[in-house]
Amino acid sequence: MERNELYPVFLKVSQLNILIVGGGNVGLEKLTFMLKSSPNAQVEMLAPEFLPQTLELAKKHQVKITKDVYNKSYLEGRHMVIATTDKVDVNEQVYHDCRERHILVNVADNPPFCDFYMGGIVTKGNVKVAISTNGKSPTTAKRLRQFFEDVIPENIDDLVKNLNEFRKTIKGDFEEKVETLNEFTKGLVSKKKE
Repeated sequence: MERNELYPVFLKVSQLNILIVGGGNVGLEKLTFMLKSSPNAQVEMLAPEFLPQTLELAKKHQVKITKDVYNKSYLEGRHMVIATTDKVDVNEQVYHDCRERHILVNVADNPPFCDFYMGGIVTKGNVKVAISTNGKSPTTAKRLRQFFEDVIPENIDDLVKNLNEFRKTIKGDFEEKVETLNEFTKGLVSKKKE
């Protein structure tokens, strides 16, 4: 059986320098997705022209709009780049230029040209669940996201905050704290009755 070997991380995109190349529908989708999860993301969008919705969204956030064609000088100081143009050769050039500079890169809808994928995300306060299908099926990720949105209770954030306060009161070293919290929270995972 094939196995998903991706390593999930949660990026502080408000502290990173991100470039999205392309101003069409896919660029708008990627920007919307990122800002929904991280409204303070530091993003610059680069394209010769942009959709009106993109310009509107950029105005509401800290998104810099640059009207120009791609060249590798725009990669200076970037941590992460997303290529979304409708020109395959431009997207692949972005990929190769990023790889040369050790910049994480995602070419939309082209899994072999991706260092990372942007999966489905569920957010309830401080709790965030990310879903990946290894780039195989965004539709499955979407359905799983809907499932988790339904099953994770709205008050999960109260639990997280209360446990954080409780954690501060526990004495002992790291291992003892973990053991106490594990014991305290084991009732949260209900076992199925046979």
